[in-house]
Amino acid sequence: MAVLLSFLVIALMVFALIDIIRRDDSEVKHLPKVMWVIIVLIVPLIGCGLWFALGREYSSAGIRMPRPAPRSAPVAAPPPVPRDTRTTEQQLADLEREIEEDRLRAELERRRRERGEAS
Repeated sequence: MAVLLSFLVIALMVFALIDIIRRDDSEVKHLPKVMWVIIVLIVPLIGCGLWFALGREYSSAGIRMPRPAPRSAPVAAPPPVPRDTRTTEQQLADLEREIEEDRLRAELERRRRERGEAS
């Protein structure tokens, strides 16, 4: 029984060491990788348990994905302010045309209603 327990602890220790070594530094939490290796070598059973419980980062989907290095978000330039390049006289002329167009539409609508009522 002691041989089986020793074999399981050694297998767990080898598995933990391989996992520590193959992981990217961004996926290791709380301590540097070298410290995790030392902990697992000195105290195999407790070190392996601590590594799998606290030391490694698990992805939410179960697939190992490298994390990009954090960087500051780019500052977006404010949108350009729309500028009207028309002169004041041109703006007034356009406004007068719009007013005249609205008056003519209202007149057409009124005549259509009068014809509709007369029929």
